[in-house]
Amino acid sequence: MNITTVMRTWLAAAPDSSAADELRQGKAPWAVHLLWSTWIFITPLLDTQGYTLSWFLFTLGTYPIFIAVYLKAHYASCRHMHFYGFAVGSLCLLTLPWYSSGLSYFFFACTMFMKWRASFRARVGLLLLINALYIALAWRAGYPWAMLISMPTMAFIICAVIVVEIKSRERDAALRLSQEEVRRLAATAERERIGRDLHDLLGHTLSLITLKLELSRKLFDRDSAAARRELEEAERVARHALAEVRAAVTGIRSTDLAAELASARLLLESSAVHLDYGVLPDSLPQDVERMLALVIREAMTNIHRHADATEACVRFTRAADRLDMQINDNGKGGLVAHGNGMSGMCERICAIGGSLQVDSPPRRGTRLLISVPLQMQKGQVLSETISQDNLAGRAA
Repeated sequence: MNITTVMRTWLAAAPDSSAADELRQGKAPWAVHLLWSTWIFITPLLDTQGYTLSWFLFTLGTYPIFIAVYLKAHYASCRHMHFYGFAVGSLCLLTLPWYSSGLSYFFFACTMFMKWRASFRARVGLLLLINALYIALAWRAGYPWAMLISMPTMAFIICAVIVVEIKSRERDAALRLSQEEVRRLAATAERERIGRDLHDLLGHTLSLITLKLELSRKLFDRDSAAARRELEEAERVARHALAEVRAAVTGIRSTDLAAELASARLLLESSAVHLDYGVLPDSLPQDVERMLALVIREAMTNIHRHADATEACVRFTRAADRLDMQINDNGKGGLVAHGNGMSGMCERICAIGGSLQVDSPPRRGTRLLISVPLQMQKGQVLSETISQDNLAGRAA
């Protein structure tokens, strides 16, 4: 077994380790926090004695041990973190009378106790214990009173920040799980709805077609005219079922405004942006609702990625023959009207005879005003329906 295999096995990240958590977030698994150990090499600059042979020997003897323990602790389970905290704390307490740079080990030990997966009372108890040992040994070694007070104070502040960070990560993880559960339940409900709709739509129709075909087969030799009538009726039923299936599939493919806005709210919450939307319009033409949903999706994606906003809102105003939709945010503004996303929105809106206005002054947010016709759209849908009926009549 070579050294590479040994190191890979020794530094295998446990599922609940700090390294595994940082890797899931796309961060470096150890380098960032290890930079704080550079204080070991800076401390002599603040001392009157400077870099001495004693400092060099203590650093040479303790720093490699600290690196090994730190790496192992970062990849090990958080349930065992207190053992590594005792090991790093010992490097400080055992060398405290002669090696002031070892105070950096003291802070690392305190943070390890806070990352220990145990009750809050147990973690605070270990933190108080190591601070009491530090104060007793530092007082006996002749450290000034300022060091006896400032070091524990800084340790408690750092540990409080770590506790808040851990709680924040736990809340973020719980939020992600709840969002995934909402999406899963929504997908399950949609699949069940589609299954029920298809069963109600096709079950009776296919049974009727089967009966008609069986009857026509039985009448084929005795009464060919009656068999022909049954076949024609089966054909009409099949055509009607085909039209209903197409309508159902179109409804399934279309995007509902309410669902799109609910999804947008979840998206913006992940970037700390509050989305507010008013009363949604009802009885919209299908292609108008689909287009508005796609515009909302593109606009919310832009706000999430680029706006640097904290609030956003969507408002609808409906007239007799038009619908206006306004999307606002309080971000940095400066939106480019001819970007790829805006060009796509303009093309979709113009395709149904609508218009898009963009107001995005720098540092004053962005306002999109979309106006689409309703009566003309209904006329277009009616003309398309008439054309399809004419084609069906010609084919018949």
